Amino acid sequence: MTPAAPAKPILFGETLESLTERLIAHGEPAFRAKQILEWIYKKRVLDPAAMSNLPAPLRAWLAETFDVEPAKFILTKTSSDVTDKLLLELHDGALIETVVIRAPMEGVGADRSRKTICISTQVGCAYGCRFCASGLAGWKRDLAAGEIVAQLLAVCQQEDIKTPRAHAELASFDNIVVMGMGEPLANYDNLLLALRILNAEWGLHFGARRVTISTSGLVPEIMRLAEEKLGFRLAISLHGATDEVREQIMPINRKYPLAELLPAVRTFAEKHGRMITLEFILIADVNDSPEQAHALARIAGDLHAHANLIPYNTVEGLPWKRPSIERQDAFADILHRAGVSVTLRREKGHDIAAACGQLRLQTETARAAAKAKQITESVAGKV
Repeated sequence: MTPAAPAKPILFGETLESLTERLIAHGEPAFRAKQILEWIYKKRVLDPAAMSNLPAPLRAWLAETFDVEPAKFILTKTSSDVTDKLLLELHDGALIETVVIRAPMEGVGADRSRKTICISTQVGCAYGCRFCASGLAGWKRDLAAGEIVAQLLAVCQQEDIKTPRAHAELASFDNIVVMGMGEPLANYDNLLLALRILNAEWGLHFGARRVTISTSGLVPEIMRLAEEKLGFRLAISLHGATDEVREQIMPINRKYPLAELLPAVRTFAEKHGRMITLEFILIADVNDSPEQAHALARIAGDLHAHANLIPYNTVEGLPWKRPSIERQDAFADILHRAGVSVTLRREKGHDIAAACGQLRLQTETARAAAKAKQITESVAGKV
């Protein structure tokens, strides 16, 4: 399904070429496109009325023609480990999440901490991973390219207020991970357009090597991504090192089992010369056994991949639990001893429901309950 069309096109989904065409069609000189994009990406000014070097009629036309606020902040939560979860509302009332993950650097101030921005690509998800909150309410729609870009601009604006760093750099963050709500490669064209906008010199000029695209394993799209000129990084949401275990929690494995997925991953790695990351959420009594660790070690070793172990973030309504610290460490130790590059990510944002889709699900549930109560009270008042 294509994104639900807003009343106006989203300005942040325009490229230099497409905006130039629109302006010329409106009777404006082509150079105005670069001026507008400089205001947006270099100066972080999103309101056409404040673009002071543009003629007043052009500013009025931009405001009338384009949506310049496609994603509105409605809620921000900060965890004890300074992870920020941002809940944004789109033009049709749909909710999406963006997460800011901070990694303080020794010897520097908080404003220089490394920041990774986790962005969403869909409202909900159709792939039904058993442990994930994103798909509990099903898939609603894809995000437009402008809605994907808007998440990054929203974070930039927020960080501008918090830290002086943002005023000296185009991007207020160090890495982008496309690991939020949705399956990124199922919204391939919109995602790639958004990333090209962010990468462009006239955009945020954000290096492709600092962008990681995560997928649950869409083999044709992985092969397509391998042919892209921009060298994005790839992460595979593996979460099971054998077909038997993976199919318990990831239905997509029935369509693209490991025998098809792993060769595609190898092709991508060989094309781009990059180390692949294998994401592995550790779930108690599901995939945290020594047998799974040894199987993962064989896969990672064969692909020369990095294994990123993530203890499960509990989700209300789902039965899964995270393994004990001892079991997590034992799993990681097997990989270490096999010579695999591995990280065991300790808790990030667990106290603010930072796992994909949780905050959105909680908010939608609360909204539905409030609406139901309002209807009940209204009916009762008429009786």
